[in-house]
Amino acid sequence: MASTIVRVEPFDLVVFGGTGDLAYRKLYPALYHRWQDGQFDAQTRILGVSRQKVHPLAFRDQVAEALTKFAPGFDATTDSDKAFLSILDYMTLDAMSDQGWGQLSDRLNEQPDKIRAYYLATSPDIFQAIANGLKRSGLVTPNARLIVEKPIGKDLKSASAINAALGAVFEERQIFRIDHYLGKETVQNLMVLRFANALFEPLWNAAHIEQVQITAAETVGVGSRGPYYDTSGALRDMVQNHLLQLLCLTAMEPPAAYAADAIRDEKLKILRCLTPITAANVAEETARGQYRAGISDGGSVRGYIEELGKPSMTETFVALRVFVGNWRWSDVPFYLRTGKRLPKRESEIVVTFRKVPHSIFPKRIGGLEPTELVIRLQPDEGIKLWLTIKEPGPGGLRVQRVPLDMSFAQAFGAASPEAYERLLMDVIRGDQTLFMRRDEVEAAWQFIDPILAAWTDRAEAPKPYTAGTWGPSNAIALVERNGHTWYEEHD
Repeated sequence: MASTIVRVEPFDLVVFGGTGDLAYRKLYPALYHRWQDGQFDAQTRILGVSRQKVHPLAFRDQVAEALTKFAPGFDATTDSDKAFLSILDYMTLDAMSDQGWGQLSDRLNEQPDKIRAYYLATSPDIFQAIANGLKRSGLVTPNARLIVEKPIGKDLKSASAINAALGAVFEERQIFRIDHYLGKETVQNLMVLRFANALFEPLWNAAHIEQVQITAAETVGVGSRGPYYDTSGALRDMVQNHLLQLLCLTAMEPPAAYAADAIRDEKLKILRCLTPITAANVAEETARGQYRAGISDGGSVRGYIEELGKPSMTETFVALRVFVGNWRWSDVPFYLRTGKRLPKRESEIVVTFRKVPHSIFPKRIGGLEPTELVIRLQPDEGIKLWLTIKEPGPGGLRVQRVPLDMSFAQAFGAASPEAYERLLMDVIRGDQTLFMRRDEVEAAWQFIDPILAAWTDRAEAPKPYTAGTWGPSNAIALVERNGHTWYEEHD
């Protein structure tokens, strides 16, 4: 079953930080794939901008090199791929000075009514300078959109300052705060699964669900991101945005409509009723870890401190037990877990339903395991429902667990598009459904800040764990105190 391609209007996309890693690895490949599928045409212009002095032809060569590496199927000798490279251009611009703004204004104002999007693939330190430069140059038109990447601040105070600075230049409807996890196919299917099928929503509550686990595991270390990561850590880097957003979509009430503000209103309600984790309960509700040397990602690897080159108190693993303080989810634990140098690269949501209240079957057939719904975000996006059935054969009654397994790649005959492909096209359409609103970002920080403060006050180093394992031992204790275990794929 082929997906339907809905074309977007011609647009101008300006990528600040246009020669950076994010642009080369994610943005240009995403745009190339949308070009391949005919989602926009040659009236569109993509303009890379940075302080580096690069000739436009050299810039196209650099993008072609990146596409060869990160966009399977790219072939610079074909007419179609040459045409894609022809819509790319480059300008030198220093966001912290007046250099280049006049040329950018001249270029874009050739078509002042065209949709234009400004992607800030830069450090948050210069978000305000770029926004002010756009305003000063007359580039903030009614059809303009501003796209900002995480991290939006490092705490509530800094996030509020960034939001205020951007809000002074752009209207909230024009600001698109990207969390690429929300662009994943399975994340959107979570809402469809809940709200388009009568089977699940009546059971989606504390009476029928025992626990929820959300995992985002990586096999890689920090690599070249060490200096940034050491000022962030797993809680800021992954939990404050990605994992809390997944929790919100899992736990939220049905919105009035599939519309941006209706959905974001419901997510905000969840963030505001999370039971606080403070100094009083941080030891029981959280686990922090930092990887040491071990075997990971196919070979021997160094520990975090060796990679960083200095001592550090920054966590590379975090697990939380979170409660949503409302009627639907009363006393249901949500376990969040993320880390680097773990055994597998996977992101998934596991919803465990309560066991049947009474088994009618004889004990000799074995215990009855709970039904589990596994929503796989990566890799191999799909949905798996583990059920107990009778084992075929005449040898008496025996039961076993089997999955109803749906892979998107198999069901639809193609791999799902990358998250950035969907999100970039949604920006051009002006659809904010999959983007975070200002009050969401700040509510998430209101939950995270007390955890950070409690960790700082305790001054305890993260617990060590060997690379290639599932984190420190206290992460196991975190779930076992409730009689649970971390989900592992069944045979």
